[in-house]
Amino acid sequence: MADPRHGAASSGGSASRPPENHGAGAHDAVRLTLVIGALGVVFGDIGTSPIYTLQTVFNPSDPHPVPVSTQNVYGVVSLVFWSVMIIVTVTYVLLAMRADNDGEGGIMALITLVRRWGSQRGRRATAVLAALGVFGASLFFGDSLITPAISVLSAVEGVKVVQPSLGSAVVPITAVIIVLLFIVQRRGTAAVGRMFGPVMVAWFVAIGACGLVGIVDHPAILRALSPSYALGFLFGHFGTAFFALAAVVLAVTGAEALYADMGHFGRRAITRGWMFLVFPACVLSYFGQGALILADPGNVSSPFFLLVPHWGRWPMVLLATAATVIASQAVITGAYSVTSQAAQLGYLPRLRIAHTSESTIGQIYVPWINWLLMVSVLILVFAFRSSTALAFAFGMAVTGTITITTLLFFCVARAKWGTPKWLVAVGATLLLFVDLLFVAANLTKLVHGAWLPLLIGLTAFTVMTTWQRGRELVTAERVRQEGPLPEFIDRLRSGEVSTLRVPGTAVFLNRGKQTTPLAMRANVEHNHVRHDQVVILALKTEPVPRVQPDQRIVVDDLGYADDGIIHVTARFGYMETPDVPSTLAMLDPAQTEGPLQLDQASYFLSKIDLRRGKEPTMAPWRKRLFIATSYITADAAEYFGLPRDRTVIMGAHIEV
Repeated sequence: MADPRHGAASSGGSASRPPENHGAGAHDAVRLTLVIGALGVVFGDIGTSPIYTLQTVFNPSDPHPVPVSTQNVYGVVSLVFWSVMIIVTVTYVLLAMRADNDGEGGIMALITLVRRWGSQRGRRATAVLAALGVFGASLFFGDSLITPAISVLSAVEGVKVVQPSLGSAVVPITAVIIVLLFIVQRRGTAAVGRMFGPVMVAWFVAIGACGLVGIVDHPAILRALSPSYALGFLFGHFGTAFFALAAVVLAVTGAEALYADMGHFGRRAITRGWMFLVFPACVLSYFGQGALILADPGNVSSPFFLLVPHWGRWPMVLLATAATVIASQAVITGAYSVTSQAAQLGYLPRLRIAHTSESTIGQIYVPWINWLLMVSVLILVFAFRSSTALAFAFGMAVTGTITITTLLFFCVARAKWGTPKWLVAVGATLLLFVDLLFVAANLTKLVHGAWLPLLIGLTAFTVMTTWQRGRELVTAERVRQEGPLPEFIDRLRSGEVSTLRVPGTAVFLNRGKQTTPLAMRANVEHNHVRHDQVVILALKTEPVPRVQPDQRIVVDDLGYADDGIIHVTARFGYMETPDVPSTLAMLDPAQTEGPLQLDQASYFLSKIDLRRGKEPTMAPWRKRLFIATSYITADAAEYFGLPRDRTVIMGAHIEV
């Protein structure tokens, strides 16, 4: 994908692959390691939902409160259980995770699959579906802002249960934790990542054990496992249940992480972690809290922490804080990944990306996104000041992303696998009915905070679609200015353009081999020189996470095998970061019309100065937005690993 400001493709970080091992015992150990790793990264968000879900459902300050009664408690607990079962277990674990893009998951992977397989549906339908996917990815940014705020706030609020006099310290403590969390992002999670899994294992065991104790005290709560209680509550008391759905959805927050992080751990590891530990522990906690509320409706103020024995509440507050920090870490890392992938697919400019681990390629750090998230999260903490207030906003981002994921999955199932239309229709109708019911319920909270993730999503969507459109315009204008490459080569060979050949190797980064690099044209037409060896390099981002080494490079002599000018196409996946010198070192001298002098090679970049033109290509405000967004583009020399002392940047301007 070409960047509007530079003549080359951009690329992002790559996810690590589950290692292969052929010994049975070692293979089991690897599987266990992957499961524990997934527990620490994938399940942090959904695994901390029991802290605030039931408390939010029965929150008396809710604009549509759910009265605390035996019938309502059974109905809400059953509704939570079956919502998690349908949305997380069925939609994500059993269905969506089967739609992978070369092992990678997440809504950006679905967009790629829709683009690849959507031709059967028509160009316009494919474009609409891709746009929906981009909006779903945009909503994920809202999730990335709200999750750290609501998660850490909900955990720190536990101090009010243990020591009510510390209530005023909740917000300052939360702010300090969040600042520290974002400051350490630049160090990466390589060192602390090994601790995440065991901490989350302890977390799930602890909440499951506490829930089991509550169930033992009131075993009748297990009747809520029957879907009749959920259906009876939903259709028998629709006015109450409908508004309760806006809080019930909090139980499935983090479902997208299961899918998005599939490439890091594999579908099996995530499925096993969910089915054998996370799901049972969360269900036990929800049912235990329901039993506690049945025993004393006053416990509705903080059923999660009140479920813990008095002697264990301080340790649980500390463990909950650690778990919510891990949950926040997961969505922050997810925001980095989505940003990187969106840049590779052409929806965002190329940003500076740092790899924070030598052993795990997928651990990346995007400074610009990091500091933007930190400031935004702190604003949310000080503006809302409580997890229950933020809960009104949280559900909108989650339900929107889930609904779009469900829709795109069934489109891919039909186009890629040829799933019968009747089966797609039945499955999509049932699951989308559930998803849209949650969306409708959250829309009732629009004036109470649900507007926030929609605003964030619409803003991100506008930026991404504007950038995509602007790139198309810039690319078209560059094609016009650069002119055909074959004709330019013919002019050089015929001597029509008088040039002096100088020793050495010149590398010109370009978008492809159809047009002439602007820097090369300027060097020949204005400086009247060319190097003995010229490499025109195009970095192509493929719609797959990574490209195999043997498929990385394609060399073309451009019609002449003796003029010292070759074209090299280097293919990368959207999860990879290119290193130009290392890539060129892979070339065989037989392919390059002689050995390249890479240790002394000069690298030429074409930098584009964007200006607002008078042509009605975009609305004036979108032109301003596109140009403003271009200023955050990462430095091309640094991004592509070019040596600073041998990189020449030649400028030109283009009107949009």
